[in-house]
Formats: sequence, C-alpha cells, structure tokens
Amino acid sequence: MDMCLSSEQRPKHLVEGPSSPDGWLEAEKEKTLQKDGASGPSGGKEIVMQESIESYGAVVWPGAMALCQYLEKHTEELNLQDAKILEIGAGPGLVSTVASILGAQVTATDMPDVLGNLQYNLLRNTLNCTTHLPEVRELVWGEGLEQNFPKSTFYYDYILASDVVYHHYFLDKLLTTMEYLCQPGTVLLWANKFRFSADYEFLEKFKQVFDTTFLAEFPESTVKIFKGTRKWD
Repeated sequence: MDMCLSSEQRPKHLVEGPSSPDGWLEAEKEKTLQKDGASGPSGGKEIVMQESIESYGAVVWPGAMALCQYLEKHTEELNLQDAKILEIGAGPGLVSTVASILGAQVTATDMPDVLGNLQYNLLRNTLNCTTHLPEVRELVWGEGLEQNFPKSTFYYDYILASDVVYHHYFLDKLLTTMEYLCQPGTVLLWANKFRFSADYEFLEKFKQVFDTTFLAEFPESTVKIFKGTRKWD
C-alpha cells in the first residue's frame, strides 16, 4: 500500500520494512506509505490520504496506523469479509479505507467539519475497487444516538476507534456512544496512544462497561489495542 498525504501537511514516511513484516512503521522523510508487491489483502493498492493540520480530526494518528496493521494481520481471524463495521472518529479515513479493502461493509463517522475530507479520501481510495463502498455519516458523541442510529435498524459486528481518547472534555460522551453502539455480539476494537493520565482513567471506566481484553502493544509508538464486549446484566 502506498499512502501519499496532502501537501497541506508534511507527513511522515511510513514504510513496511524487515522489522515490521505485518504492517507499517514510521520513518521521517518522504510522504508516502508503501506496501509493495501483490501479496496481502490490498494487492499492492496505493492509498492516498489527504490531511490537514488545521483539524485534529483530519490527521492520521499513530493509533490508526496500529489498528490498520492489526486488522490486516488478523483479517481471517476477525472474519472481516462482509462484516458490518462502524468507525467512531474516522478522521481522514485510513482505518475505514483499510477495513473496506479487507472486505467489510464500513460506516465511517465523525464530526460535521471533517466529513467532507473523510468522504473525499474514502471515495478516492475505494471507488470501483472494494466489494462495499463505505458510507459516511455524522456522529456527534452522545447526541441523537437513538434518533440517528436506532438499534432496531443498525447493528454492527465491529465498532472501531483509534486515538479518540486524548485531552478533551467529551470522554464521558464518548464512552456513552461506545456503549450505545455495542449490541449483543458486537466487538469493539480500540487502539490508542497513551499520552496522559486521563487516557488511563478512561481505560478504567471502559473496563467497567466492557469485558476488556488487551490485544497488542506497539512500544515504538506507545499504542495499545484493546477488545471490548459490552457487559450485560
């Protein structure tokens, strides 16, 4: 996979190398993400992400890179083909793009101000080359959940979230949204770069709501990935 990011930002060079046989590593110079050759689910497809430094929601963060790596490595185990997936805080759309390439039916959600860039990136990278074209929907954490995502209509096999926990004031609303979207059988995969004490405090609250399994850690980026299934009384 090659990922070339917009000139709006001077992004990192991300390249698969000998020390990262299953995914992507950060390096420092160029502006491409490469996955060479025809092996793997992407078949060497180029992915182009347009970012903007003007919005936190339009940047590819380390948690997204780690979650993409995990999804690719565990595609068959997760049974992603035709799986119904919703991504919370999709940002520029890298995770949703990769999940779509891996065969899933993806709904990418975020705040209204980043949906245009998200839609652009998803169309650019998945149109005419994936089984299911991703859908883009507005999702403001904790607001209009029953109205916009009624449980009688919307069911997801997986909820994906990457680097949605950082120093902001909406963590309780985020947890409420995660809890609401997870019905019996739904698996939540959450990847996060742990930066602040608030991140660990959220993890403790997360464990109160979800049966939580630690799946993977990426020491070079301090990203951890957890699986959560909602607790039911």
